[in-house]
Amino acid sequence: MNTDSTRRWLALGALALAMLTVGLDMTVLTVALPTLAVDLNANTGALQWFSTSYTLALAAVMLPAGALGDRYGRKKLLLGALVLFGAASLACTFATTAGQLIAARVVLGVAAAVMMPLSMAVLPVLFPDSTERARAMNIWITSTALGLPLGPILGGWLIDNFWWGSVFLINVPMVVLGSAAVAALVPESRNPDQRPMDLPGIALSILGMLGVTYGFIRLGDKGWGDGLGWGALLGGLAIAAVFIVWQRRASFPLIDLGLFRSPGFRWGAAFTVIITFGLFGLFFTVPQYYQAVLGVDALGSGVRLLPMIAGLLIGSRLGDRLQPKLGPALMVALALTVLAVGMGLGGLTELGTSYWFVAVWVGLTGAGMGLGLPVAMAVALDDLDVARAGVGSALVQAMRQAAGTIAVALLGTVLATVYRDELGALNVDPIRDSVNAGVAVAKSTGNASVLEQVQSAFIGGMSAMLWVCAAICAVAVPLAMRVLPRRSTAAPQRQETMPNALAAVDGPESTHVG
Repeated sequence: MNTDSTRRWLALGALALAMLTVGLDMTVLTVALPTLAVDLNANTGALQWFSTSYTLALAAVMLPAGALGDRYGRKKLLLGALVLFGAASLACTFATTAGQLIAARVVLGVAAAVMMPLSMAVLPVLFPDSTERARAMNIWITSTALGLPLGPILGGWLIDNFWWGSVFLINVPMVVLGSAAVAALVPESRNPDQRPMDLPGIALSILGMLGVTYGFIRLGDKGWGDGLGWGALLGGLAIAAVFIVWQRRASFPLIDLGLFRSPGFRWGAAFTVIITFGLFGLFFTVPQYYQAVLGVDALGSGVRLLPMIAGLLIGSRLGDRLQPKLGPALMVALALTVLAVGMGLGGLTELGTSYWFVAVWVGLTGAGMGLGLPVAMAVALDDLDVARAGVGSALVQAMRQAAGTIAVALLGTVLATVYRDELGALNVDPIRDSVNAGVAVAKSTGNASVLEQVQSAFIGGMSAMLWVCAAICAVAVPLAMRVLPRRSTAAPQRQETMPNALAAVDGPESTHVG
């Protein structure tokens, strides 16, 4: 090991810190949802938008962000995004209405949309060796994933001791530290092949995602017979189809559809999406279950997600050791099996279920994510070209965030639909708005039977949502065994060119890589 090698790993630490911040903000709001429902008078639709506006911006802006980083310099844009992330966090902190919070969350998502693909795009530059790059990818993913369950814990403690706006203040010191580390340690890099921006493609991708997401959320809020909801959903799907057609015909498309000709990239990205889908639905639901059904406070809700952190760490560590022996196909199949079992057990949760049972299936879900997500993303990353690292990694991340956005919208709709159906005669305002509103009404009137009915209806919706996730993972198991490589493979010709490509990425600045 030499100084340059040490610098590479320190740079990875800086990127991991930045990703931890993004991961925290994806879920730090989950424990605040019951508080926001009361303080900002937010119904289920607004609560979905608090979560979805962030992930929607992530998915919509990530592709152009990757292209801009390739063109103008990844380090420059990464530093700018960190500053914007800090400013948007302050705006969230002092929001006084649901609309203000949603708007600030959109800006926060835009900043995160730049941070995620560009930090990932630096990895092939920092680590040309496939073995080191696989380790670096595992660290990068784990840092983001750790932020997901840590967010509710930190957020819960802050809510219990301060006010809900304080959950966003934890981003500020993280951003300051991350910016200083990135500025000092991360080398500049860009794609020497300058391409015009695909402005029509950018507009179509944003409008398509917005239409699909809004459609699902409105259908969940107004019911499946709502015409505007169906119009938005079908319109979004139509725009997405036009986007794909445009990408095939554009001279300089936003998405390099040629990447999907590679089986590794195509299937690695697909299984990344599948694993992500259930995870976001879980984070939208479980904290509400802890608070509305188990009756714990915000901090207690976050602490009860610790089994997920344990599972994630164990799964990630175990996967790091098993992957060279088992290969990607068996590893992803194993991960999907664990996820299916965990969420299937979650679907068996009832009103009187003890917490230890919940801890088991939450922990299994974390273990499945730790086992599978790094492997699936590494399969896709190994097929990326260094010069197109920004666009390629942005595409993987955009698909992952799109899956998260649609998961919150679609699974939230499943939960809301079943919840209202099982309310029966109690399906009236404000009880029908959310389980938090229903619990508040029951407690204010002291009616134990209403409280039991509301909680039981919510568990019914949560169980239906978890069964959907479990079924998706179970169906994907044999597919993973069939389409993913049995053994890790690296492209020999690309490996030989990578060290030389480092010097060509951005001239003298890239010599800092070593």
